[in-house]
Amino acid sequence: MICNICPRGCSAERSRVLGFCGQSEKVRISKVMLHQFEEPIISVNKGSGAIFFTGCNLKCVFCQNYPISHNNKGKNISVKKLASIFKKLEKLGAVNINLVTPTHFTNQIIEALKIYRPKIPIVWNSSGYESAKTIEKLKDYVDIYLVDLKYSSNDLAMRYSKAPNYVENARASVLQMRKNQPADIIENGIMKKGVIVRLLVLPNCTSDACESLKFIASNLGNKTIVSIMSQYEPRYEAVNYAEINRKLTPLEYKRVVSRALDLGLTNAFVQELSSANSIYTPKF
Repeated sequence: MICNICPRGCSAERSRVLGFCGQSEKVRISKVMLHQFEEPIISVNKGSGAIFFTGCNLKCVFCQNYPISHNNKGKNISVKKLASIFKKLEKLGAVNINLVTPTHFTNQIIEALKIYRPKIPIVWNSSGYESAKTIEKLKDYVDIYLVDLKYSSNDLAMRYSKAPNYVENARASVLQMRKNQPADIIENGIMKKGVIVRLLVLPNCTSDACESLKFIASNLGNKTIVSIMSQYEPRYEAVNYAEINRKLTPLEYKRVVSRALDLGLTNAFVQELSSANSIYTPKF
């Protein structure tokens, strides 16, 4: 069966050839861990039960996880094995099952959740480059959407992620996520259901980030939980792009946070600029 699960529409028959994401129809993972470095309401107590999937339907030049997203590091597992990993993480005390970069394995993840559905929340931790129809399929399976809204400009999306139609698809997908989970439920400091929208602020791109904040406030409401991230470092091929070959300045980050406050987006996570440090990136 050909694959058009994401906006690439690459129509790869992944039983025979690799998709644009670099993957076959076999689930491939690179790391399983109790992750402490997500947002505080996601990584609490023993941590988030993170499963890092190999491959990605974006080709971000600044990807911090490039060994797995671009270089295919990982191992193939069965759908049944994936279900057993859910169970193992749950037994280890994870507060949720955190599916990291899962989009290209959507169908296989649904099948695994049919085999074993944990009693803890399922987190869809994605790049935002998704089809709204695919997100609609997840309605009965995913409790929390932890989603990037990387760009408000398709020119930037093309330059840095080779995704000329990112903006319209990411925005439609985020709106569908909100339909899937219309309320944010947090109990004892632990998120149980809802949506968190992440913005990774890039150097020289604060206007773009501010446009994304405007979209969020106008279309999702100013009670939306946003995570404004200052953790950008020039990794992978970003050194070849002079305009993003540095960390953020304090003034750049302050501008974006100030815009969020102006828009009434007070349910926001913010970071110290010291978070731009490779110690927070898992080793693959």
